[in-house]
Amino acid sequence: MNQPTILIPHASGTNRDHEAAQAIELAGGIPVVAHINELRSGSVRFGDHAAVLLPGGFSYGDALGAGGRLALELRTWFADELSEIASTGRPVLGICNGFQVLVKAGLLPGPLSEPRRVTLTENERGRFECRWVTLQVDPGCRSGWLSRVKGTVIRCPIAHGEGRIAVADAATLAALEDGLVAFRYLSDGARPYRGAAEAAAGQYPMNPNGSVNDIAGLCNEQGSIVGLMPHPEDHVLAWQRPSGPEGQSGLALFEAFVEASR
Repeated sequence: MNQPTILIPHASGTNRDHEAAQAIELAGGIPVVAHINELRSGSVRFGDHAAVLLPGGFSYGDALGAGGRLALELRTWFADELSEIASTGRPVLGICNGFQVLVKAGLLPGPLSEPRRVTLTENERGRFECRWVTLQVDPGCRSGWLSRVKGTVIRCPIAHGEGRIAVADAATLAALEDGLVAFRYLSDGARPYRGAAEAAAGQYPMNPNGSVNDIAGLCNEQGSIVGLMPHPEDHVLAWQRPSGPEGQSGLALFEAFVEASR
């Protein structure tokens, strides 16, 4: 069986690349972890790999805001390569800090050519959140490769201080709801809940950061680029689950990602 190579860029401070690599291996792919300086020098190239996975962690210590500096590097050094990846539909996945990078680089929800009207900012409660959550691949998501796991429920941890999805206006939110929502946080492991009124009624911590419309992840218009704040790579083996019902592993997500890369 063809085993696609999945590029996992590493920046100083990134600390979830090994877990991401393990998930790719379990899903049948070949992970290639490469420092951003190797990409900058040309010794490793985005175009030589079937897909790209931007892992979690604290790239550059979040010194310019979560994912800010790495996003700037991607726009400055690799804008042409990233535009080509987006236009050709090669799968890209960003997790936590990787999601922040994709949003702040303008790749999510995109397009790169337009002003950014979506951001990831401080959690609503103003503190770092580290807990397990339940999320679901949104049934209305237009991502082709996520269609393999559409409706799938995943239990996995989150660990972030700046994971709240915020939008510029109602029109921007409406555009996201037109197929660009990839994942939502679930209340009671079964249903999405909406807005501050329910949060005030005790729905926290199901939506741990206060993201608008319980959005946990997004895709671009082509559906090839996907990002999410939770860490599905931290629940790909049964022993990683501390409690709760069996199943609801994140491995299915990586299997869909690798399959789309073949």
